Amino acid sequence: MDKIIIKGARENNLKNINLELPKNKLIVMTGVSGSGKSSLAFDTICAEGERRYLESLSSYARQFLGGTEKPDVDSIEGLSPTISIDQKTTNKNPRSTVGTVTELYDYLRLLFARIGTPYCPTHKIPIKNQSIEEMTNKVMELERESKIIIESPVVEGKKGTHKDLLEDLRKDGYARVLIDDKQYDLSEEIQLDKNKKHNINVIIDRLVLKEEIKSRLYESIENACKLSHGKVIIEVLGKEKLLFSENFACPHCDFSLPELEPRIFSFNAPYGACSECKGLGVKLVIDKDLIMPDKDKSILEGGIVTLGDDTEGLNFKKLEIVCNHYNIDLSKPIKNLTKEELNIILYGTNEIIHFNYSSKSGNTFNNYGTFEGIITNLERRYLETTSTWIREWLENYMIELSCPTCNGSRLKKEVLSVLINNKNIYEVTQLSIRELYNFLENIKLTKEQEQISKLLIKEIKDRLSFLINVGLDYLTLDRMASSLSGGESQRIRLATQIGTRLTGVLYVLDEPSIGLHQRDNDKLIDAMLKMRDLGNTLIVVEHDTDTMKKADFLVDIGPVAGDKGGYLVSSGTPEEVANDENSLTGRYLSGKECIETPKIRRKGINKELKVIGAKENNLKNISVKFPLGVFTCVTGVSGSGKSTLVNEILYKTIANNLYPTKEKPGKVKEVKGLENIDKVVHISQSPIGRTPRSNPATYTGVFDEIRDIFATTKEAKMLGYDKSRFSFNVKGGRCEACRGDGVKKIEMHFLPDVYVPCEICHGKRYNTESLKIKFKGKNIHDVLEMRVTEALDFFDNIPKLKRKLEVLESVGLGYIKLGQPAPTLSGGEASRVKLAKELQKKPTGKTLFIMDEPTTGLHTHDIKKLLAIINKIVDNKDTVIVIEHNLDLIKTADYIIDLGPEGGAEGGTVIATGTPEQIATIKESYTGQYLKKYL
Repeated sequence: MDKIIIKGARENNLKNINLELPKNKLIVMTGVSGSGKSSLAFDTICAEGERRYLESLSSYARQFLGGTEKPDVDSIEGLSPTISIDQKTTNKNPRSTVGTVTELYDYLRLLFARIGTPYCPTHKIPIKNQSIEEMTNKVMELERESKIIIESPVVEGKKGTHKDLLEDLRKDGYARVLIDDKQYDLSEEIQLDKNKKHNINVIIDRLVLKEEIKSRLYESIENACKLSHGKVIIEVLGKEKLLFSENFACPHCDFSLPELEPRIFSFNAPYGACSECKGLGVKLVIDKDLIMPDKDKSILEGGIVTLGDDTEGLNFKKLEIVCNHYNIDLSKPIKNLTKEELNIILYGTNEIIHFNYSSKSGNTFNNYGTFEGIITNLERRYLETTSTWIREWLENYMIELSCPTCNGSRLKKEVLSVLINNKNIYEVTQLSIRELYNFLENIKLTKEQEQISKLLIKEIKDRLSFLINVGLDYLTLDRMASSLSGGESQRIRLATQIGTRLTGVLYVLDEPSIGLHQRDNDKLIDAMLKMRDLGNTLIVVEHDTDTMKKADFLVDIGPVAGDKGGYLVSSGTPEEVANDENSLTGRYLSGKECIETPKIRRKGINKELKVIGAKENNLKNISVKFPLGVFTCVTGVSGSGKSTLVNEILYKTIANNLYPTKEKPGKVKEVKGLENIDKVVHISQSPIGRTPRSNPATYTGVFDEIRDIFATTKEAKMLGYDKSRFSFNVKGGRCEACRGDGVKKIEMHFLPDVYVPCEICHGKRYNTESLKIKFKGKNIHDVLEMRVTEALDFFDNIPKLKRKLEVLESVGLGYIKLGQPAPTLSGGEASRVKLAKELQKKPTGKTLFIMDEPTTGLHTHDIKKLLAIINKIVDNKDTVIVIEHNLDLIKTADYIIDLGPEGGAEGGTVIATGTPEQIATIKESYTGQYLKKYL
């Protein structure tokens, strides 16, 4: 069958859709945000493909994978094996890196194990292992006289006679042993204490080394090697002392390496992981600035926040005794304490002190001991506690620092001594994907190394080229997977799938263009077309105009979001949809509707923020000005340094200036103009909460208003219910079986956690009594299930609540449910919920809004709505700075800062600044070249 035939799709808001999709084509599903695209692509087509796959497995296998319910659809015919590549797969495991996720690190470990050359870190010379034969020949070459000593440096944790080891030596009457410098005859029993370390030397004397006794010497060395884990010192008396090893060992010092295997290069295994940080590369430590945010206060006034304000508590009493002992004045402002005094308070002392004090309950403590120190105590408690609450509390005062032992490399120093072309495995993972490709292209190897690694290097280069083709050439393999955006994570999985070269597969992708510059987007489209040409079907949920135009088949779902959406508006070739008057997407494709280019660019308020000498990550000591009172777009190819400049340097510097915060700004000489900002609002794509308890209603304060309304109903007053009765976070009105979650979390250990509806409240969160209270015929659960647009009509006559709901709708979120669990919101939706919350507050005229790709997940029609909000903010004399790739939004900016020219090490410079018209004239600017078509 050359078609996928869908009949009666009704999942979520879909209105009984019937649709035929051609196979082995690039199909784009589009429509306004919340129209039902994802419901059709993922919740219907992909879910049914997944269900059929699970049904094909044995019942034994299914019990571990769990079942998948049949989506609400009458039938789907012609479905191929289905692979979903969505944005919700970013790995939060701190041990996962780009290298491990792409499996490239596994190939590099094998490469280093096979052709890496170990070097002594002290003497900087290559080292090699030696066979017993080589050691024996060397000794024979040197010794023609009377005596040699074979020294086994240390025996530890063993006891007994070592009969097996010494049996051959005992056969001839010449040998003796020295154990801890005491001489033993081989005829006597030799006892070793396993709790001690023993130095053992085997002496072979009265020996003239001739060819006929070579075998005996060979066996002696072999036995000594067994005793000392492959490493022996052989002293030829009167000649010289040599270190021999079956392992890799330096002839001049103690440095040695075991046999090179892939596992010793893994930071997730004890063989290779740094023993200090256990392969994480970072350590969490208490930051003294976070526990002492106001150094004008004294410790008695609460200057150390973790001590609390109870000066009668045991911790305070103990500290008082220590400070009296060292004549430290606790009533002094912290800033006036000496460095030595502060060190005693924070890090403790080894001196024995007499502690004599009474608790509030009257118990007396009288003992002698050292003082641990406040920071030392907190760090120890963090490691020892089993309480999640204590850990989370302590993490508020902790920062991540690079591990002092491995300097962030995650690996043991021995592992880092293995080099290929003067680079160790950590240095190789620090290269960008583009740089790593060039490194392997120009690698210099011996003939033997070349022969061993030929196929391996080809495989690595192939995988690197797939990542380059989807616009990820700026990433480094040591970058943590948790720091990747949803779009980056998705493109990594896409590159992996390209590498498999499967055919006959149905791939379902969720906005793969997110986070891509238009230049890189062209590469992504080419990659998807190659996958199609292999004989695969691609269904892509997308808003990007270029992707729609390159599609073989376009499906427009709508006409609007939420319950009034879910219809098949138009389908066919891009040209057919563009000519369909009923299709909103079609009207934008044909140019009948568009986002207008402003005729006048705002000049601002003649004030600016100026970043001077920014050096963080790949930024090349740049200086940039951000005019205030205007709408500024920061642009550039992926990885050019936009997020580093705006989020790591500008935002964190301003935040540190305005509020106490644990976030440290990136490297910068100075940021001028901070006095012109009294508030900074950072709208990122991070979740609004980690659990199903968080939702748009609670986050924006809408739920407070709704609970007030339910508490004022006649029935609630009669029963004495107050506002707290309608909270699912406190006892009283909530369902106690699930504690108001509505779901129960089942931990699956090596699989993602599974949430199942509570069997008591069936996901409604509340107990029966609370659900009996109704407002206009709806209970509290019914209201949480409403979409924003629906709630606007329902609460039309309550002005305060209506205003908050209008803001949510104005940012393009009319389709989301008020109680939609936070983990189900996309990054773009989460950022717009945050924006809605901030827009409810009174503007100051000195507020800076920083937004990170706010157009993520938005149809062009919704971007138009977002622009209206941005313009309203700027017209109030506030400032908006946006990191963005969307050219429709970029063309409306008053000012552009374009970074580049490339990503990674080749980026980090300012290519151009000015109005969109000025940027479009700069040949070196990729943004400018693409912007020309839009102006």
